[in-house]
Amino acid sequence: MFNKKTIKDIDPRGKRILVRVDFNVPIEDGKVQDDTRIRAALPTIQDLLDRGASVLLCSHLGRPKDKPDPKYSLKPVADCLSSLVKAPVRFVDEAVGPRAEAAARGLEPGEILLLENTRFYPGETKNDPQLSKQLAALADLYVNDAFGSAHRAHASTEGVAHFLPAVAGLLMEREIRYLGEALAHPKRPFVAILGGAKVSDKIGVIRSLLGKADHLLIGGGMANTFFKAQGLELADSLVEAGAVETAKELLASATGKLHLPVDFVIADALDEKANHKTIRTGDIPGGWRVLDIGPETVAEFSSLIKKAGTVVWNGPMGVFEMKPFAAGTFALAEAVAESGANSIVGGGDSVSALQQSGLAEKITHISTGGGASLEMLEGKVLPGLAALQDKE
Repeated sequence: MFNKKTIKDIDPRGKRILVRVDFNVPIEDGKVQDDTRIRAALPTIQDLLDRGASVLLCSHLGRPKDKPDPKYSLKPVADCLSSLVKAPVRFVDEAVGPRAEAAARGLEPGEILLLENTRFYPGETKNDPQLSKQLAALADLYVNDAFGSAHRAHASTEGVAHFLPAVAGLLMEREIRYLGEALAHPKRPFVAILGGAKVSDKIGVIRSLLGKADHLLIGGGMANTFFKAQGLELADSLVEAGAVETAKELLASATGKLHLPVDFVIADALDEKANHKTIRTGDIPGGWRVLDIGPETVAEFSSLIKKAGTVVWNGPMGVFEMKPFAAGTFALAEAVAESGANSIVGGGDSVSALQQSGLAEKITHISTGGGASLEMLEGKVLPGLAALQDKE
């Protein structure tokens, strides 16, 4: 299933290795708020250091406007990384250029250099060969360990692989193996759960999963668009008007596989203190909106999940950040955790709900990449992966 060379297929001793990591982490007041993605990259970094390499790390952070912006500097990440790794971590305020070149040349085996945000350069998102070449000139080998960015063909994720021998990191390998295996040879019944706000982001995924899964459970804001397609009145609920026709087509082709909520929690405002109540699926009274799945839906969805051999979940069931509308998401997290199924959860919101519920340990695999895992579920080729060397 996974046919790319990895760091296990190279001898890194004495070499400078450029590793693309996904350090796109939340930062407030100059401090990293959640180091999950940084920790996820440690096995690859540590393995290369232990085998005598010097490691240059590059990543994007946020969406700066193609130029340096102190708000998006990776300097706080360097401080966080140095507390997690058993090696000196240097930082340079360039990704390419004379200071980055000098810092790379001065790097000793067993040391780490973190380069500045790759998105400070307009060539990054344009996959400019010139920028890829400059990055490649800093190192002898390239490793892509940024699964969360593998669905983007950018200079640091895809372009640079054309100028250096390029292999996968351990995180990238693990992500592709888990997701790829779940999709190619799922233990049945295979239950997929999709939530979140937009149907349009997940049309390809829904189509692909309807062909592979035994049951597709839909919750969150995207369920509203399906109800609109069935002619229900949704009042102030989030509905994606442009996707209603597509939702109609999907419902027509789903042949009993697609499960929608049978009851809702509705509220008269998007507010923790709003009046709220549970109603059966049907027309929503004026001024009210759907904000979570109800207890009957939880029971119905949970019974399917508990019988599952494989569960793939992307997207919450409601506005779980607000306590009155969190019960659906947390109850499904519990059902997945207790199911004993091969379970894979991706997408920032679902992962954060899992971590808040304290059930993350019971999930087979938590994916670090929402967009990348969705594209894999859709059956798309990830450019950052395709550019790496194949196994002989």
